[in-house]
Amino acid sequence: MLGNLVLLWLAALPLMGSPGPATLSTAAVGASFGWRRGLPYLAGIICGTATVLCLIATGVTAVVLTVPALKTAITLLAAAYILYLAWRIATAPPLTAQADTAKAPTFPGGLFLAIANPKAFAAIGAVYAGHSAVPGDLAADAVVKIAALTLVIVLVNFAWLLFGSLVAHTLQDPKKSRIANVTFAVLLVASVGLALL
Repeated sequence: MLGNLVLLWLAALPLMGSPGPATLSTAAVGASFGWRRGLPYLAGIICGTATVLCLIATGVTAVVLTVPALKTAITLLAAAYILYLAWRIATAPPLTAQADTAKAPTFPGGLFLAIANPKAFAAIGAVYAGHSAVPGDLAADAVVKIAALTLVIVLVNFAWLLFGSLVAHTLQDPKKSRIANVTFAVLLVASVGLALL
């Protein structure tokens, strides 16, 4: 079983940790608001991505995606929220200037983005379906994969939040900070476009 878990993690880390809407937005929140103020958003991202994992594990995702109107509505809502979040990140004042005045994205925003993130469904679905942790026992296999992939979700998203906050500390200059915020916002919008293709 340990060998199967190692293979699962080796596949999951690059797929789930690569730049996408959740990871880039988490880094952007860290860069724009600092890691401490980004923790509620991070918690939402983790819970939402874990929800996606459970939806995939239980087969609910397959059922939802068979309803075209529902799939379109979810996609449009997600796109609207991601554009709003990108605007918030792009227009956030530098950390030194904002102190505690600018409102950081919250738990519900992270939760919604993670659940509506097309890359999460693709990456988690590929890893989940492509690996077996406990061959021959579907229930045990599902439990082990959910636990193992939840650990990956926590680690990669926390790492992106820390990365963003470390970048912010090197960008104390307001002009450099604005460039970084706008870059994160553009990358966030671009990652959604790529995930939808």
